[in-house]
This record gives sequence, structure tokens and C-alpha cells, in this order.
Amino acid sequence: MTNPPPVPSPPPYGTPEEPRLAVRGEARLEVDPEIARIAVTVAVRGTDRRDALADLTRRNTEARELIRSYGEAVEKLETGALLVTPELGRHSRGERVRRYHGRVRLTATLGDFTALGELSTRAADLDLATVEGPWWGLRPDSPVHREARQQAVREAVTRAREYAAALGADLTAVVEVADEGAEHPEMWMAREASRGFGGVAAAAEPAPALDLEPQRQTVYARVNARFVMTRPQL
Repeated sequence: MTNPPPVPSPPPYGTPEEPRLAVRGEARLEVDPEIARIAVTVAVRGTDRRDALADLTRRNTEARELIRSYGEAVEKLETGALLVTPELGRHSRGERVRRYHGRVRLTATLGDFTALGELSTRAADLDLATVEGPWWGLRPDSPVHREARQQAVREAVTRAREYAAALGADLTAVVEVADEGAEHPEMWMAREASRGFGGVAAAAEPAPALDLEPQRQTVYARVNARFVMTRPQL
């Protein structure tokens, strides 16, 4: 039994009877951020190794308890870099340690921005603490991403119809819709702008809460689309 002859694939650029049309659809949305991240780093210095480790453990616990005291406003708390290192004497011989340094970095993600300013200043008020951020952003499953992709597809269809109308033709079918990232490493991205601040404070009175303005986020989406249209009326 012989196999049937293969069905020839259509030409990649269409035919005079059924031309193909390739366009790009783009979308750009500016929205309010959904989350904010801050990094709190606590540090210690001491001449005794055990005392330095004990102080680092205590300050790390204080920072964690402070962040967790804000309850549901803090969506995530993570421990990042941990460093404990000896500092050798500059002019000493051998391995004589001059002092010990240690630090722990905590990253907190907040969805309630009303607590952000107060938490930032209270964290900066801890002993040998540095606060960085906030970094504003969107959640990975934010509906804004889906809205941008859909808007990019609609833009591609509108653009293709305009091109076809300019030729006196109509769209008859869609051949392909592909993310730009399907052909290149970059598909689309949400750019997160950030502001930073930091400091070391030690005061008897409670630190005042910072008044922070959330920075709007820009979300981009791009798609490539190919259509089949009727014979142009040239």
C-alpha cells in the first residue's frame, strides 16, 4: 500500500489570490502598583565572636518580629544574604582577629501601603539597621498583564484591517498570533521603577512615619500576527 502524496504547505507569503498580511500589535498600560518591597539589613560589630553572633541573632529577631507585627499588611517575609566575617589586624602577624562583622538582610513584601512608611522608619530606628526601598511592582498573576496582552492582540487586528482596507481587501483568516518572546529572548516586561532610602537611627522618641507616594507602573505587551486577506482591488 502506497502512502498518499504529502499535501503541499501553503507559501509562507501567501499567493496573489490569498495574500498574507503580517503586523505587530503593541500595548502600553500605566497602572498603580500592587505591592512594595523593602529590604532591612541589621549589622553587628564586636571583638568577641560569640558576643557578635549573639547580638546578630538578637537584632535579626527584633527586625523579624517588628515586620511580622504588621500582620496581613506584610504578604511575604524572606531572609536573604547572611554574612559573618572576621577582620584581621592590619599589622598583626598570623591570624589574629581584630573584630567580627555580621549582617542579615530581610526582604518584606507589603500589599498595604498605609503601613509602609511607618514600618520603614521603625525598621531604620533599630540598632545598626539599614533600610532600602521601596521597590514598587505588580504581582506575577496580576490581571493587568492579561489586559495588556489582550489589548496588544486587538491592536494587531485593528492594524491589519486598516492595511487590508487600504488595499480594498478584507481579512478572511488569522494564520498566527505569537508573543514577541516566542521568536526572541524578550517577550514583554513590566518595568518597576524604584526609590531608595536608608539610614541608621537611635532615638528615644518613636520615629515618624514617612509619607511615601506609590510610583505608577508601566506594562508593555507586544505580539506578532499574520492574517490572510482577500485579493486586493488595485
